[in-house]
Amino acid sequence: MSLSRRLAAEFIGTFWLVLGGCGTAVLAAGFPHTGVGFVGVALAFGLTLLTMAYAIGHISGCHINPAVTVGLCTGARFPASEVIPYIVVQVLGGILAAAVLYVIASGAEGFSLSAGFAANGYGAHSPGGYSLLSCLVCEVVMTLIFLFVIMGATDKRVPAGFAPIPIGLVLTLIHLISIPVTNTSVNPARSTGPALLVGGWALGQLWLFWLAPITGGALGGLLYRGLSSEGEKV
Repeated sequence: MSLSRRLAAEFIGTFWLVLGGCGTAVLAAGFPHTGVGFVGVALAFGLTLLTMAYAIGHISGCHINPAVTVGLCTGARFPASEVIPYIVVQVLGGILAAAVLYVIASGAEGFSLSAGFAANGYGAHSPGGYSLLSCLVCEVVMTLIFLFVIMGATDKRVPAGFAPIPIGLVLTLIHLISIPVTNTSVNPARSTGPALLVGGWALGQLWLFWLAPITGGALGGLLYRGLSSEGEKV
């Protein structure tokens, strides 16, 4: 598959992940009387990833997350030469999704970006008021486990065709654990789109949601590679 087609698939996939997950958080989580709450948002992120894994997994690998791309590279599953192009289109897909979500959400009376717009944050901007250290550790560990599961589920020694299910479920579980802590990133592209629109504090804290997921992703890839002794070459 040509690089251009794989990049287009990554753009579409990341767009859907951010629109589906953040869209649920912004439009449906707190809807009066029938809001889906944290559980609904967690399921939304898991389902968007699961559906896209089946839709584009055979085209681009369905990374749709810079931390996943980096983790697969350190895990010897993805060439370093393609990391930057993948990350660029993932971020662009996330930004477009945030823009589309803004157009939709701003059509409701009383809408305001000051409500957070599903942006990630720490300290005063953490949903549960968690400290910078707590949020850093949470994002690193959650992303590490995310990559560990991805590497294991897509191992050539595992029966083919089922990988999207555990991968989607682990992202759901990660959100159930960490929404109160950081609003859950584990994905710099997911964090960047909303932060650009919210501006101010969200942009000021965005560094954490690049540093921690990328670090966790890289460590997760290395950990699985060392544990499995795959020795795969890309």
